[in-house]
Amino acid sequence: MGCLDSMRECCDRPKNTNIRISFPAVCFVWQTAMIILFGVFIRYDEESDTHWVEYKKEKNITSDAENDFYFRYPSFQDVHVMIFVGFGFLMTFLQRYSFSAVGFNFLIAAFGIQWALLMQGWFHSLDYTDGKIKIGVESLINADFCVAGCLIAYGAILGKVSPVQLMVLTLFGVTLFAIEEYIILNIIHAKDAGGSMVIHTFGGYYGLSISWVLYRPNLEQSKRLHGSVYHSDVFAMIGTLFLWMFWPSFNSAITDHGDGQHRAAINTYLSLASTVLTTFAISSLFQKTGKVDMVHIQNSTLAGGVAVGTAAEFMLMPYGSLIVGFCCGIISTLGYIFLTPFMERKLKIQDTCGIHNLHAMPGVIGGIVGAITAAAASKEVYGTEGLINTFDFEGHFERSPTVQGGYQAAGLCVAIVFAIGGGIFVGCILKLPIWGDVADEHCFDDEFYWEVPEEEESLHPVLEYNNHMMINKRTDMVESNFSEPQT
Repeated sequence: MGCLDSMRECCDRPKNTNIRISFPAVCFVWQTAMIILFGVFIRYDEESDTHWVEYKKEKNITSDAENDFYFRYPSFQDVHVMIFVGFGFLMTFLQRYSFSAVGFNFLIAAFGIQWALLMQGWFHSLDYTDGKIKIGVESLINADFCVAGCLIAYGAILGKVSPVQLMVLTLFGVTLFAIEEYIILNIIHAKDAGGSMVIHTFGGYYGLSISWVLYRPNLEQSKRLHGSVYHSDVFAMIGTLFLWMFWPSFNSAITDHGDGQHRAAINTYLSLASTVLTTFAISSLFQKTGKVDMVHIQNSTLAGGVAVGTAAEFMLMPYGSLIVGFCCGIISTLGYIFLTPFMERKLKIQDTCGIHNLHAMPGVIGGIVGAITAAAASKEVYGTEGLINTFDFEGHFERSPTVQGGYQAAGLCVAIVFAIGGGIFVGCILKLPIWGDVADEHCFDDEFYWEVPEEEESLHPVLEYNNHMMINKRTDMVESNFSEPQT
């Protein structure tokens, strides 16, 4: 008990945001470590090495066009844009936190992809003959996927942590991701092409668990900056559009060449389109005068892409994709309206970007859809060879579709357990008063970590609520949802 009291007393010390020593030290030391570890472990794979010429002859490959680079690089470009532009700009909605939203997103991703190449390499592409990790273009895509989980988690604690804390979050997040990914994809042998379970469910609940541990009881003191202005919401919408356009590439990037990749892009494309209409409809329906809330359009319109991820390469059928998108548009938008305020008020989870509605819940829905679709697979629909090829029912993993459905559900459980358990553990580490995070009254402000130019004119008045997480204007909304509009 005395130890607990001393720890609580330690964590309640006054905040010191001076990171002049700690932040450069972490960046320099960790980048040096990356250089050393890459020198010891990382090598080119056979398709990116100069021995490709010999490899072609050995495998009787007649054209360089058969190199995996030409199949994967267009998808890699799209995913890369999503990571650095889409996620970054999506989080620029706060009126005074745009530098941090885009800049720290850049920082997390740049460090995370290096650490991910190592962690995923040790689990997935380690050559035991020489002890080296062999990387190619598919490794780069998987590293971006890994980083996406950490960027999702960043959304839950946006504006409340220091860059040093974000580096620690990424270090542990990538490590946990690589382990749960290996268990789900290699040991359980669940299929998760678009990462509904591995990326979105994990990243969502990892960030929410950290936010729960880092709960700030006096966050209301930062209310003056805890919202958006007109131009910040426009910038956030840029991120939404990049993510929305490239999501078919995200879900199909590492699927099998041919029909699997083709089908994954179609399913995602249709699910996203369906989500947009239902999001607009629900947003308008639950506003007193029928106006549309921009925050719903920025976020919930993407939920269909998340939820179709696990089943993206399955025979979900075009109408099935539309159904998934339709349901997710409703659930995600209602989550922003009702569930997020409830979570903050009752569960003490301060979810700045509403990642529970965009990633966590749709990720769980995606895992469930994947389990049901896998269990319902049949030879009549897939064909004998198609069934084996789609689910890799070969060797040790020769299963029936029903059994595969059970393993899909087990994979979802693993993602949730790793996310919540790991998030609580990392949250306890980040709660220590050594990371240079700001006090409650100074959250959501770039000034403490960036050289901010002097503004030529005063700030526009902040919106009366933080659209992403605060209760305020929604207090009496339910009673007046369907009342006659005032003239």
